[in-house]
Amino acid sequence: MSENKKYPIEKTDQEWKTQLSPEEFNILREKGTEYPFTGQYNDHFEKGIYSCKGCGTPLYDSDSKFDSHCGWPSYDRAIEGALEWIPDHSGGRIRTEIVCANCGGHQGHVFDDGPTETGLRFCVNSVSIDFIEKPKEAIRKK
Repeated sequence: MSENKKYPIEKTDQEWKTQLSPEEFNILREKGTEYPFTGQYNDHFEKGIYSCKGCGTPLYDSDSKFDSHCGWPSYDRAIEGALEWIPDHSGGRIRTEIVCANCGGHQGHVFDDGPTETGLRFCVNSVSIDFIEKPKEAIRKK
């Protein structure tokens, strides 16, 4: 999250700690990360929407998910307007952090090494997201 930016959903650290588990708070509010290949959505390929664990904002459609073999859920695009991109110079590297545009919750990073036509790889912590399954009827109509 941008240090001084105001987001539509603003809560104190104590309010976030009441809502989130310690691991969720560490990742979403303190920019932590989960160990690679441990997240529940790394090898998850059901049809649905991945939303922000902090506020429920839809972030990714399952049609954008791919197996990048990096150890974290990867997507080649986000739902338009759902994320904010922030330059990240931590750890002696230059990266681009992605946060939920609604609550500022840290999701992970976006890289320009994706294998699809977008050329992007949104590398996301499973702890930062929830999954909402698409109804079977909606899948059949496609």
